[in-house]
Amino acid sequence: MRAFRYYDFVMASMVAVLLCANLIGPAKVVSWTLPAIGTITFGAGTLFFPIGYIIGDILTEVYGYARARRAIWAGCGAMIFATCMSWAIIALPPSPAEPFNQQLQPALEFVFGNTGRIAIASILAYWVGDFANSFVLAKMKLWTNDHHLWSRVVGSTVVGQGLDSITFFPVAFYGIWTNQTMVKVVFVQLADESAGGDRVRPRHLRGGRFPQTRRRHGNLRPRHPLQPVLAGG
Repeated sequence: MRAFRYYDFVMASMVAVLLCANLIGPAKVVSWTLPAIGTITFGAGTLFFPIGYIIGDILTEVYGYARARRAIWAGCGAMIFATCMSWAIIALPPSPAEPFNQQLQPALEFVFGNTGRIAIASILAYWVGDFANSFVLAKMKLWTNDHHLWSRVVGSTVVGQGLDSITFFPVAFYGIWTNQTMVKVVFVQLADESAGGDRVRPRHLRGGRFPQTRRRHGNLRPRHPLQPVLAGG
């Protein structure tokens, strides 16, 4: 359908960000020294996971809440599959005839052995945070009569990522990180989310082709109430 072209690519990008941010080193804690600020401590995924919320805002704003909700469920399904695949790969007996397996098997267990816990934390946080992000954006769109896009993007992102951070890190890494590290990482994540809207706001949110696309099929009120748990449109 021409009106919804590019939707599949945007949804695929959202799912890809979710998988990569949660499977490639999410437990790594980074200490970065910045001039005039000092040393900040944050999770490595902090640099990349907000991209998913930007994509989520685009999905909700351009294609509507129902299709954004469908993309969220697709991301949850992909994360569940990745978890099951990780468990299966680790559980399969390595061949003793291949010497490389002696190095590979412990590495797989070390890197992906906590995938189940991370997946549970990720799915729970993603479900809570991304649904809240899309729900707040869609509600504010109705409240503002499709005006003040910037306020909708910032407000929904702060709410969504805030709930995501508060949910994800304790569930995924409590008992693995020290409590001091946990507090630092969550604090920096929340501060970055609150102050980061202006850094990531694309120019086309205020003019150009994006509002034209949005006017074509983004202003319609939903056919049914904004139900977060439905997978369809």
